[in-house]
Amino acid sequence: MDYDASTPRALATEAVHAGREDLAALGLHAPPLDLSTTYPSYDTRAEAARIDDFATTGARPDGPPVYARLDNPTTARFEDALARLEGTESAVAFASGMAALTAVLLARASLGLRHVVAVRPLYGCSDHLLTAGLLGTEVTWTDPAGVADAIRPDTGLVVVETPANPTLAEVDIAALAHSCGAVPLLVDNTFATPVLQQPVRHGARIVLHSATKYLGGHGDVLGGVVACDEEFARTLRQVRFATGGVLHPMAGYLLLRGLSTLPVRVRAASATAAELVRRLAADPRIARVHYPKVGGAMIAFEVYGDPHDVIAGVRLITPAVSLGSVDTLIQHPASISHRIVAEGDRRAAGVSDRLLRMSVGLEDVEDLWRDLTEALSAPSAGTARAEGGRVPEPRPAAR
Repeated sequence: MDYDASTPRALATEAVHAGREDLAALGLHAPPLDLSTTYPSYDTRAEAARIDDFATTGARPDGPPVYARLDNPTTARFEDALARLEGTESAVAFASGMAALTAVLLARASLGLRHVVAVRPLYGCSDHLLTAGLLGTEVTWTDPAGVADAIRPDTGLVVVETPANPTLAEVDIAALAHSCGAVPLLVDNTFATPVLQQPVRHGARIVLHSATKYLGGHGDVLGGVVACDEEFARTLRQVRFATGGVLHPMAGYLLLRGLSTLPVRVRAASATAAELVRRLAADPRIARVHYPKVGGAMIAFEVYGDPHDVIAGVRLITPAVSLGSVDTLIQHPASISHRIVAEGDRRAAGVSDRLLRMSVGLEDVEDLWRDLTEALSAPSAGTARAEGGRVPEPRPAAR
């Protein structure tokens, strides 16, 4: 696609135009959606040479597509656009955020580098994937100050999420990247998005997104993406082809469309979130509020009362997992998103039983506050403080 990298453009402009520069020349305004699973080819010798080249290098095939598991032009548009927003050479999209993380771990393990250094908290399923050893990965958990000492000769990756899920704890990316030395630092940037931070500008080598969240932005598409240099992207494409964790082209189409409004959505929701944080911090029913310096639309807060009653009491706000949609969602991490993490590890990472996580959407702040404050006024919402702060254990929940 035609793009003059020498002419810098604002992120809001890139979000609208990246991945679409060739449309006018094609006589189109909206990006086309290519749903083909396979493509005709009458020159099998040339096709064999292109497949050999991909198997050897992992580069995108020149010319028309070959097979949807190898590459898709609609998905490629989304990848190009996301790479531009994150400031990387390339990006590789997957069927989900977990498929994307799995591919990164497999790519590093293919070099014999199976040891990972990780900082808690992470998204619960990321934590589980690393801890369970399902991919033969060995993990050392540490705080940011201990990363340098935890690195071994077989360390292939350092993993951090900042702001973190669900406590919104932040890490100094530049300082951590320095501690990593030659080991690639992977930053899960799902909560911040490239609107609020671009980790590669601070020394990270790999940026991970659950594209299901803010990049899609409407709660109707699953996807994951890794932004990185082209050399690592080629390995990821080979892993994706071999394992089949491809992003469906319809998802690629929706994600590209989601990027065009990403800056507007994130900034509007962040403004509402900041106002809700201000009000929650002054509310006597709230024990503690967590909100990152980088800002954003995610809020975490601990209640004195029973958090389950707050969940049951909302009416406008939706009690549901996930985040980053146009509507506001609330959930209890100890019961849902981080239930799969061992209880001791969960609490040590700051995920208390009274913590609630809220993804602020695009509703009016007064409507959201009315709904939230009524839920906080549930019969037992203030009783636990008078009883010494004890909160019942989380109820079992589906994962």
